[in-house]
Amino acid sequence: MPRELLERFVPRKSAPAVSELVTGAAFDALFSGFAHTARRLETRTHYDIENERESFDQFLNGEAVDLGWFAPWLDTMRTQTGAGKTVARVRVVPPELTDYLRYELHLAESNTTAGEDIRYLDRATANDLCLPDRDFWLFDSHILAVLHFTDAGQLLGAEIITDPAIVVEHARWLDAAFHHAQPYREFVQEHPPR
Repeated sequence: MPRELLERFVPRKSAPAVSELVTGAAFDALFSGFAHTARRLETRTHYDIENERESFDQFLNGEAVDLGWFAPWLDTMRTQTGAGKTVARVRVVPPELTDYLRYELHLAESNTTAGEDIRYLDRATANDLCLPDRDFWLFDSHILAVLHFTDAGQLLGAEIITDPAIVVEHARWLDAAFHHAQPYREFVQEHPPR
């Protein structure tokens, strides 16, 4: 990631903790500004994302799911993966998928078609690996974005961390998660979303 872009995201030490969270356009820029890899660990069983609520309800009601709201993300993923970059995530899941996780599994077809590598890891294995119980993105193996949520699952923003020791620890967790996780195509065969 270019230095000038990195400087936009590294919080100033004097700022209060809540103002250090990256949100909005600055958060979106993380996904257009990385040079090689963007990897994520997802640990929540539900997210409350405003622009997907309608399609989530459609999914729950067995209706056709309108993915118009999803187009900007998918366009970004096609652009990044088309440029030879890697976007990958591991979703930690319980034995019984929640409605929201089934919905995400339904959406994963579009994610993977756009070039993302999505994998699934059962909660027991995640616990055995001592993975953290928090979501984060790791960009280019040196910029960590720890995601903060409300109890209801609404994203508050990302805490940007560049301390090498903390980044390396999170990279190690991601490596272990990816090593043990099941690829989307296999997982969806065993766990059809509907």
